Amino acid sequence: MMRRRTTLLTGCTALALALGATACSGGGPVSAGGGDKALNGQTVTVAGVWSGSEQKNFQKVLDAFTEKTGARTRFVSTGDNVSTVVGSKIEGGNAPDVVMVPQVGVLQQFAENGWLKPLSGTTRKAVDANYATVWKDYGSVDGTLYGLYFKAAHKSTVWYSPEALDTAGVEPPKSYDEMLKAGRTVSDSGLAAFSVAGQDGWTLTDWFENVYLSQAGPEKYDALAAHELKWTDGSVVDALTTLGELFGDKRLLEGGSKGALNTDFPGSVEKVFGPEPEAGMVYEGDFVAGVAKDQFGRKIGEDANFFPFPPVDGGKAPVVSGGDAAVVLKDGKNTDAGMALLEYLATPEAAAVWAEAGGFLSPNKKVDPAAYGDDVTRTTAESLIAAGDSVRFDMSDQAPAAFGGTKGAGEWKILQDFLRDPSDPKGTAAQLEAAAAKAYKG
Repeated sequence: MMRRRTTLLTGCTALALALGATACSGGGPVSAGGGDKALNGQTVTVAGVWSGSEQKNFQKVLDAFTEKTGARTRFVSTGDNVSTVVGSKIEGGNAPDVVMVPQVGVLQQFAENGWLKPLSGTTRKAVDANYATVWKDYGSVDGTLYGLYFKAAHKSTVWYSPEALDTAGVEPPKSYDEMLKAGRTVSDSGLAAFSVAGQDGWTLTDWFENVYLSQAGPEKYDALAAHELKWTDGSVVDALTTLGELFGDKRLLEGGSKGALNTDFPGSVEKVFGPEPEAGMVYEGDFVAGVAKDQFGRKIGEDANFFPFPPVDGGKAPVVSGGDAAVVLKDGKNTDAGMALLEYLATPEAAAVWAEAGGFLSPNKKVDPAAYGDDVTRTTAESLIAAGDSVRFDMSDQAPAAFGGTKGAGEWKILQDFLRDPSDPKGTAAQLEAAAAKAYKG
């Protein structure tokens, strides 16, 4: 679901790969073999959730690592259930060397199981120098850095059809209330305001997290993410009430709640940017652009654009993120070469390979913005970097999977029920607390 690939490298990246010299954008010497083929004859096995264009684009990064070091790579797609697949491979004596972990909770689980090697001094120095502290914190367990965040997502972007907003005579809103007002005006002009992917529970958790982070603030967000604050807290009820104002307004939802519950994420993008638009706006992360561009031929920045998720009740505009962290398994057959791969992934030129291909954001501050293929992606990447330590990782990805990441259960199912009938925020909060208490205890 990401942006179309190209076979071009930036001039900076190509030079670095050819010479194995110094990192671009002000980085230090490249540590992954230094371009001297020091890992010839070795193979690094990498496991991750990616498939399709994401896997192909990541393979370009792995190929660049091979060109620099001589090490071959083998990517194994795990599907969504990384924890189960990796656990089975470890038990079977076939552990990969590196895993790209998409959830903070899974990274913590791996560390607590004793599966991970701490990252090398070279990688730690790169993270200290080039990443906001929040990314180091999310990659650490009990003060030890195990995960390098290579790929990030910006989940505080609302995508819209400029034609739809122009027809309705509205501008991108600056507050949540303005967004609902603009949505009603769009609805009056003949299109539904929002296409909501209610069939996928994870999209609803993202809606909640943006509202909650802005309305309740980062301290309560962190406490709720760690279940140090109960879901029955008034701040949760307030956020659900705010979200329910949108979910309960038939003028705002394409197809109403029933239509939303029958729409998956790709379908929600199609309803805004497909050949027969049915709505003017769709909320989700920066990866919406890849679907709009690759599947529906939209020109990003011209007939598909975004505005930041607007602040709620006078709070600050939220910046919710997700991401994939690279970790090295103790039981891998080639952990030294795996650690060298992470040292390479920590460099700006490794990120530039995928940035050029598209469908990618890096949390590395030293990545040259020029590496991104279009102005909208560049703006999104710069917004993520500018947010610094105010970025908050997707809350459901920090939770135990039984609560925050299981289809038909926990937060996903409860928020789908809330989308169906948002009339009882207190009751929904109580259900969320009961599910969270059970999952965190387990």
